[in-house]
Amino acid sequence: MLSTSLSVTLDRNSEEPIYRQLIRHIRAQIESGLLSAGTRLPASRDLARQLGISRISVVNAYAELRAEGYLSAHAGRGTFVAGERESMPMPTPSAGHPSAHHHNESQPIADRSLQEMMRLARKPGVINFSSGAPPAEFLPAQHLRHAINTVLDRDGAQALMYEQTEGFGPLRVTVRDYVSALGIRCSADQILITGGSQQAIDLVVQALLGEGDLLITENPTYLGIIDVARARRIRLQGIPMDEDGIRLDMLENAILEHSPRLIYVMPSFQNPTGRVMPLHRRRQLLNLATEYNVPVLEDGVYHEFRFEGEAIPPLKALDERNTVLHAGAFTKNLLPGMRIGYLISDGTHFDRLVRVKHAADVSTPALNQRAIHLMLERGVLAQQLERNNRELRRRRDVALEAASRYLPPGSRWNTPQGGLYLWVELPKSGPTAAELYISAIQMGVAYAIGNMFFTNGGGSYRMRLNYATHRAPEIEEGMKRLGRAWRELAYDYAELEKMPLL
Repeated sequence: MLSTSLSVTLDRNSEEPIYRQLIRHIRAQIESGLLSAGTRLPASRDLARQLGISRISVVNAYAELRAEGYLSAHAGRGTFVAGERESMPMPTPSAGHPSAHHHNESQPIADRSLQEMMRLARKPGVINFSSGAPPAEFLPAQHLRHAINTVLDRDGAQALMYEQTEGFGPLRVTVRDYVSALGIRCSADQILITGGSQQAIDLVVQALLGEGDLLITENPTYLGIIDVARARRIRLQGIPMDEDGIRLDMLENAILEHSPRLIYVMPSFQNPTGRVMPLHRRRQLLNLATEYNVPVLEDGVYHEFRFEGEAIPPLKALDERNTVLHAGAFTKNLLPGMRIGYLISDGTHFDRLVRVKHAADVSTPALNQRAIHLMLERGVLAQQLERNNRELRRRRDVALEAASRYLPPGSRWNTPQGGLYLWVELPKSGPTAAELYISAIQMGVAYAIGNMFFTNGGGSYRMRLNYATHRAPEIEEGMKRLGRAWRELAYDYAELEKMPLL
């Protein structure tokens, strides 16, 4: 029997996904006492029929509320309001905190239930477009084996000891020479070797911001910066993008109103959109940041994944007043699992960054640093980039053609000039990306749900597809499965729309 105390009003025109609206309504009724402990909720199919929505929306909402401890499920009996919450709620800002009034609504999809959903992408037989890594066949395993053997023969046990916190000296020199080819002028003493670009980002946040400080980023943005902000209790504000990157008019307003402590951007082949910030926008961003004395953290991890279009210098290469901290890595373009990245900073922040790095892990593993150094010296990276970018372009072209053939009419996407990703917007006449996900998994294909890249819960109909991870036949088949999953769920969605509300 349907619960007479369950009253839900949904806004179909809202950017907030239907399933999250449902979560919000049920959570509020439980917290207010309107739904008491032990109340049996409608079956997912019945509630979907009652509200005229996709059953997937109800399934996702119930799963989230169970993960939070609001509901409990009993096989053969149904879903009930839990007697006592067992999960730990996320920290909530104080009443006077600037973000307190929209804390719950502003969270992107990164909760436990959807993390569980993403794990489904690893099921055998699933064509997984959701990862952020290059394909395994791109990785120079043989070169790494030779490098490690050479380092161990040459350095012996020294290669297994702690390295100095700043990094292996010869590697810092090699990184200096490497970035100089990109136009970045720095000394080896300004380079800190890190555990990938993710640690570089985290170190900057810890060194420059304190709990409750504001960090501004693009919207959508790299999921890693959202994770870091949450872990460090940093407020995060996303600024919308246009085709040229972060909107500077809105950025300036945000600086004037909120006094951020840091701006994070990925100007080249931005994750997830694949957009490239043109030269004039880069100069304007630097001028703005310099005028208001706000440091900029540039994530350059995809900078050299260009296979067409004009080469544009990194922000750091244009920086004349030490406004920019530049994070890079050899994780995407060489060896992800070796976790070797770097951070370029001037003396204003460098000592503080080294102290934070030492507190985090003392040093990045010496063997990894020395092996990467040897591979760079042997020219392995240059060989990899040339070969990989040719293949990435081929795979992008296959993905674009397959998207045109199989994705539903009304879908939109970018045509990336580099990077790993296709940023797709589904038609709003059908299910959201989150609603589609389970059906896609059942059809044998996975993707990254677009909503989780937004700081404000937007992007409900967006998805990120990593076309780099699969060869042409798998890309073709994956797009075919994705289109089929959308059509089947959209049909169910349309049938439910026709049903009268009970």
